[in-house]
Amino acid sequence: MGVAVCNHGGMPVRLRDTVDDHVARWAAFWKDNPEYAPEVEGAVTRMQTIVARLKRVDATAFADAELTMEDYETLHSLMVQPYPTEATPAQLADANRVTRAAMTARLDRLAEAGFVTRQVDPVDRRRVMVRPTAAGRKAWERCVFEGMAREQHLLRALTMRELNQLNTILRKVMLSLDQDA
Repeated sequence: MGVAVCNHGGMPVRLRDTVDDHVARWAAFWKDNPEYAPEVEGAVTRMQTIVARLKRVDATAFADAELTMEDYETLHSLMVQPYPTEATPAQLADANRVTRAAMTARLDRLAEAGFVTRQVDPVDRRRVMVRPTAAGRKAWERCVFEGMAREQHLLRALTMRELNQLNTILRKVMLSLDQDA
């Protein structure tokens, strides 16, 4: 299959995406403003579009699943705790950036489904410790690997070399942002 003959903005039509059209519209609008940077607009809009697409795909995957997205995120926060895998409801609320009341509702659902237990800390009876059950670990692991498959599918157009290049470039951006913080 050959490259399309019809060019738009110097790029073959077949190689253009919807962001190219967005950038071209803004470039025409801001043609007399030297502060408009089409390369930056294109990169940021593409990153936003990819993240939005991943969020939609994830939302669809969790729509009819045994876990809600929020419950998975709670279980994930619990599972990535250092050994022993446990946390207080307050720690989980902070990790998930939700109120303690919202975390209580999540933990109620997870406990009812048999994915976590809540036990009074024998050392400090004022504290409750949340721990995953075997079923919770299994559900979490299944969701993690399903999520990996969705992410790999999202980036399937890239070769391993291109993925490495993308990671190098994005790491450079992240490091500059970390320095600004």
